Amino acid sequence: MKQDVVVETRNLTKVYRDFWGRRKKTALRALNLQIFRGEIFGLLGPNGSGKTTTIKLLLGLLFPTEGDGYVFGESAIQVKKNERIGYLPEESYLYRFLNAEETLDFYGRLFNMPRQERRARAAKLIDMVGLTKDRKRQLKEYSKGMRQRIGLAQALINDPELVILDEPTSGLDPLGTRWMKDLIIDLRNQGKTVLMCSHRLDDVQDVCDRIAILYDGELQEYGKVSQLLEDAARLELRAKGVKLNEDLQRDLEAVLQKYGGTLESIGHPTTTLEDLFLRIVEESKARPGRRYLPPVDRTTSVGESAGNPTAHSKLS
Repeated sequence: MKQDVVVETRNLTKVYRDFWGRRKKTALRALNLQIFRGEIFGLLGPNGSGKTTTIKLLLGLLFPTEGDGYVFGESAIQVKKNERIGYLPEESYLYRFLNAEETLDFYGRLFNMPRQERRARAAKLIDMVGLTKDRKRQLKEYSKGMRQRIGLAQALINDPELVILDEPTSGLDPLGTRWMKDLIIDLRNQGKTVLMCSHRLDDVQDVCDRIAILYDGELQEYGKVSQLLEDAARLELRAKGVKLNEDLQRDLEAVLQKYGGTLESIGHPTTTLEDLFLRIVEESKARPGRRYLPPVDRTTSVGESAGNPTAHSKLS
């Protein structure tokens, strides 16, 4: 089944230069990826790997040195498309002298929302993020976790189709983290597309459908979380209703039913996203210039895709 492509990058590259035009830093090099409608996509990488640069390029806050980025089928440099996007930065730059209601009313005005709609939407979001009792307090009195919650509310004030979250669980306690992850999943269930960056790999593993791992500005891994974490070198089998003995152990696959056992599952065990991430980073350090190359699909264009990539090749 073909899927709508909400975000696509083609050979997206960003080079920072000094005052004299000399190359200072290649923040992003030839990035190619697609994000489909209605999925949660995780963008991972160490500090300085190009995650924030990618987000800024998609929002049109930076211009690419080479290549192109597309959001909703439009060039990422078109500012108009940002009306359909909600963005929560890692550090929310909110007006600290405003309270929660005033903050959401202010951002609602930026989207030219009618007064009654702003108020209704603000009340709903404040309740959703659990700040009803603190809605009259100035933001300067909020804890970091509370600021994170109101920051998420402002990112959703325009009921966006694409939600970009940069470190969404930063500053949250375990209960707040669980709440945030449940909310992200609920956004997907509403049909929204979520792009999230995070250093907390367990959070990404819990909620993301697909991920991309960046290192030193280059794409190192890309695909479905379930497939990337599968340990294909080992086979795992679980059964119930039968005790293990020497005969069964020797002929297990062939005669399991003969011993009255019931096969519950068989498949490849998985590793953790943390182990995968650390392995990719170490391999990248050992092999500079290594880059993930998505499979070529000439039937795919902006706005549609033949499906999730399952095969890939890498250059060394």
